Amino acid sequence: MTATFIKIQLKRGARMNLTTESVQLVKTLLDRHHRTEKAEMDDIPWAACKDFTVNVGEKQIGAYIKTWELPSCWLYSVDFVCSTEEEHRTFHHYRARFSTPTPRKPIRGTASVYFVVDVSKVKPQTLPVEVIFIVESNKLVHTPGTTRFREKWLVDVIENKTLLQRMIDL
Repeated sequence: MTATFIKIQLKRGARMNLTTESVQLVKTLLDRHHRTEKAEMDDIPWAACKDFTVNVGEKQIGAYIKTWELPSCWLYSVDFVCSTEEEHRTFHHYRARFSTPTPRKPIRGTASVYFVVDVSKVKPQTLPVEVIFIVESNKLVHTPGTTRFREKWLVDVIENKTLLQRMIDL
């Protein structure tokens, strides 16, 4: 097997021969770096701890969801679930439910994304709240500004629920 070499012009003016595999690896790393930079921009300025209320949290989660690149067929609602207290912080829990209703099937499966907003009682109250989220039936915890949301996550949840329901109905 012969390796295909590509001449690459380096910044210093030198040329270097790289295999197509090496070029692909560099391209992958550059794409990954670009995605990371863009994902960090997909965030909103979160409220300071002193300014946070349940309603502010609901509105900000809705604003954050709007930064996700979801097709317009996805509809969602954000609901406050509850607050839990600890000595040094208050956790506000929210649920965003997503679905893709159509005129032929106005009631279809839903997928939920759960958010927790951490409001510190001891940090300077001018600092922003901390927010994390998790997609229903998944274990990976995401942080706004570091994770790019994927439509596939919602689709997978709904498809898995549909398959499970079909198995139960048999």
